[in-house]
Amino acid sequence: MTVVLDHTAAKARHPEKAHRPDSAVLRKPDWIRVKAPVSKGYMATHAIVRENGLHTVCEEAGCPNIGECWEKKHATFMILGDTCTRACAFCNVKTGLPGAIDPNEPIHVAEATQKLGLAHIVVTSVDRDDLADGGADHFAQTIRAIRVRCPATTIEVLTPDFLRKDGAVEQVVAARPDVFNHNLETVPSLYLTVRPGARYFASLRLLQRVKEIDPTMFTKSGIMVGLGEERNEILQVMDDLCSAGVDFLTIGQYLQPTRKHHPVIRFVPPDEFETLKTIAFAKGFLMVSASPLTRSSHHAGADFDRLKAARESRA
Repeated sequence: MTVVLDHTAAKARHPEKAHRPDSAVLRKPDWIRVKAPVSKGYMATHAIVRENGLHTVCEEAGCPNIGECWEKKHATFMILGDTCTRACAFCNVKTGLPGAIDPNEPIHVAEATQKLGLAHIVVTSVDRDDLADGGADHFAQTIRAIRVRCPATTIEVLTPDFLRKDGAVEQVVAARPDVFNHNLETVPSLYLTVRPGARYFASLRLLQRVKEIDPTMFTKSGIMVGLGEERNEILQVMDDLCSAGVDFLTIGQYLQPTRKHHPVIRFVPPDEFETLKTIAFAKGFLMVSASPLTRSSHHAGADFDRLKAARESRA
């Protein structure tokens, strides 16, 4: 449902990717297919998002779980606009020169959170390398606005890496989100082709820094598989994240948005995800979600409850 086959549209949305050679979009196996979103709940969520003038990563990134999540009135809000300053080879979010930040966006996110009746909200953003703080203050304002309007709602942020933005991580942590998530996305050997604007150890250091500032704050990270990584590389990423004190690991199947994006090298079968999940728990993570359709925000509220329970059981 999310694959774009119109080459002209793909080039317009991703001008930085236009120079990349086309690659075949593999047919999805049965275990990766989802139903098209048509429910009343989906339409109700769509209306609330639109009336508040908000962007969601569910739409912008073409998430395969949008039908399921929006039917339950769950949405992941994407702040700082809809245009990213980077051009990662896996991502379907629009790239280019972003516009000005909407100063009212934090309030709109809080209002939508209230209207949807969210017990747990995930707030993410595009990369904003053009901003002095990478958008950290806007994250903090959004967290505070949600706290005022929805004090019982737990808040999860999925931030960019704030590369070379001194003090940015500290700003977000000071606003006290319940979960601080930053995805490594892939193994170090693939960063140059998959995530060229980022640095593996800078992302790892960000997660470690969150725990240094506030050891009680839950941290979370995720990777995609099927991009060409080796099994031993996945296990090394697990070890690196454990060393950084990360509590929660997500592992999902990479799905190629267009022919201009990085190709899917293989579709990883469900039993391999179960094996990776078992290994990750054995390595010490409090919470692990691993399946073909796992995404950072999928079932985030229920997973947060499990995360808290896991910490309490270890105390």
